[in-house]
Amino acid sequence: MIAIARQPMDDARTMTAAPRLDETECWDAVLRRDAAWDGRMVFGVLTTGIYCRPSCGSRRPLRRNVRFYAEPAQARRDGLRACKRCRPDEGAGAVLPAWVGPVCDYIRRECDSGEPLTLDALGERFGVSPTHLQRAFRAAVGVSPRRFAELCRLERLKGELRGGDSVTGAIYAAGFGSSSRVYERADSRLGMTPGEYRAGGKGVEITHAAVDTAIGPLLLAATDRGLCFVQLGGSAEELVARLEREYPKAELHAMSDRPSPPFAAWVEALRRHVEEGQPHPDLPVDVRASAFQQRVWSFLQSIPWGETRTYAEVATAIGAPRATRAVARACAANPVAVAIPCHRVIRSDGALSGYRWGTERKRVLLDRERARAAG
Repeated sequence: MIAIARQPMDDARTMTAAPRLDETECWDAVLRRDAAWDGRMVFGVLTTGIYCRPSCGSRRPLRRNVRFYAEPAQARRDGLRACKRCRPDEGAGAVLPAWVGPVCDYIRRECDSGEPLTLDALGERFGVSPTHLQRAFRAAVGVSPRRFAELCRLERLKGELRGGDSVTGAIYAAGFGSSSRVYERADSRLGMTPGEYRAGGKGVEITHAAVDTAIGPLLLAATDRGLCFVQLGGSAEELVARLEREYPKAELHAMSDRPSPPFAAWVEALRRHVEEGQPHPDLPVDVRASAFQQRVWSFLQSIPWGETRTYAEVATAIGAPRATRAVARACAANPVAVAIPCHRVIRSDGALSGYRWGTERKRVLLDRERARAAG
């Protein structure tokens, strides 16, 4: 079971005395996976409790979940652990090929020219075979030259937008051939892609913790983007086994006794909601969903605290009045109990059936919400 501890005052004083980092520059380096910044700082993902090199090849987290540290020791004092992929506690690694820096500089300069920066063209310019350039560049920078160019264009786009240009003008000034190319590369609202989910979470780091409640253990699991699994059950071991079946190829880690502040806040918010009927803030989720499920789950999150809706009312509200059974299936497929409040949906006759974590738990949740709302 998780124990939520306060950060010791001596750690807080140590962090205050640490050298200040320019967070804008740090974040830009993380987005570029800039190996030149390795050794100058590490970034911590507070939702998973992991810290990485700027060049780490893992997918980029949301900015609000990131903190920067001048040294790995500072990240460890915040309760974070080293990434097993990029091993930030080890030395900077092998010396980079001399041409890597100039190639990066060239791509930054030419990424908005509109001309494709092919491996053949880069190899000819810098005297490196295309195959070797691709392999060595990816090893040094963490992404391919093509992906590096796309990241540079996105950074250029943000600069153009900050400068007051129109969206369309900024898109073309940044070197994108059309607006669709930008939106194709935008993060999905739902976070985890269908491909990642279909692969059993392969390459995704998931941190989990369990807390006791009056209606049984509650297990929370989160990626770098938000909650991906919130379940109620008979025991913490049973719930962890469910998580393992849901994401058999993900890297699962139990949260330490000193969880990151956001994760601890999520645990406490959900515990108080289950125990006391307290409202909880909107929590970020990282789940796979069809377009229909997304519509249903978004509507569920809009149901006022302490109120309920019938399956038919939900179907009508999302513009599919004949889809009552499909709404019920979407509620049953909800992977994040309470965070997406499917317990607020009942049958037209007022019956509480259809809750995957048990009718009695559904009754307790609704009774406590109503009591707090009435009081």
